[in-house]
Amino acid sequence: MRTALSLASGLAGLIALLACATQAAELPSVEQLRQQMGFPPQTVSVYEAHLSVGDEHVEVQYVGYPAVDVFEHVFGKDWRGRAETVELRALDGYVVQIDAHRFLEERAFLVFARKDNAPFTIDNIRQNQTDVPLGPWYLVWDNISNPALLAEGAGRWPYQVTEIDLVSVSDAALLPEGFDARFREGAELVRTHCLACHKVNGFGGAKFEGDLAKIVKGYREADFLRLVLTPASARRGATMPALSDRLPEPERRRIAGIIFDYLKAVPVQP
Repeated sequence: MRTALSLASGLAGLIALLACATQAAELPSVEQLRQQMGFPPQTVSVYEAHLSVGDEHVEVQYVGYPAVDVFEHVFGKDWRGRAETVELRALDGYVVQIDAHRFLEERAFLVFARKDNAPFTIDNIRQNQTDVPLGPWYLVWDNISNPALLAEGAGRWPYQVTEIDLVSVSDAALLPEGFDARFREGAELVRTHCLACHKVNGFGGAKFEGDLAKIVKGYREADFLRLVLTPASARRGATMPALSDRLPEPERRRIAGIIFDYLKAVPVQP
């Protein structure tokens, strides 16, 4: 089942999910939400995932609300039992799906400003972009209290968030009937590392055109690994981020290889 929380209707249909709508609720503007929440916004200190590289951590203080409190305000206190996945969609077509239990076990915040009143923008180092607007909403995670989150990089830090859904996701697009079960890990890694921006068989984000199930069929493994591990060396002006540099290099190469094998093998759906 799917419960849609919408700031804007223009992103409807970015992800092809086998789910049905049950309820829709619009997220108030920042000022409206401040009036409705019943408590003032909080300050959260994080190591900014888009600015931190390697072992160098850039600490930033943001202002916003705990994500679970926003979900409860908009969806109701029973939001936890409605779906297994929280889906966030952004103005630029970025779509990320996060297991609902992670919001209960880890501290995430929907923020709308910086504590120091600096511009609410970011330099996205991995995508060669500067002064990218973060609003209206930006999801950040308290990776200072929980350093284990540092290894994940910025994949679960969507900015320009305009829509949040509670969804139950089907694997049918990624693991078609009869597809070899040994590629399940590849499907999960593609979901984690690729589908926020790209699609596979119509399932995924809309930041970039094309379907990886088709595109990668024409790649040689060495070229694909170079693109995934060091995009800037493979394509001039590349805006695609590399696999997280906080993972050990052997693990990065293992993940890239499994993703390649999966995308080469997955049948292209009509």
